[in-house]
Amino acid sequence: MLRTDLITIDPEITGGTLVFTGTRVPIQALFDYLGDDEPLTMFLYDFPSVTREQAAGVLQAVQAALLPAAFHVAPAQIDFSFADKLPPC
Repeated sequence: MLRTDLITIDPEITGGTLVFTGTRVPIQALFDYLGDDEPLTMFLYDFPSVTREQAAGVLQAVQAALLPAAFHVAPAQIDFSFADKLPPC
């Protein structure tokens, strides 16, 4: 058995399918909803035993696993101070 604050893998719970800790809701259900263009709020409505924090935590963990820090790019900083010097329209 593997149990974290987000994910549990236990052969006694849904045959070892990854589930949200403290629930029987498969992690895959979250990705199925999002993949079908359903909003996160609909997933949370349909699975009230999963908290928003759990769902967000799983998504953040997947992002961290798939996108190493080297690929994270800070948003561009654009200097709009030139606009103050433009003549009025």
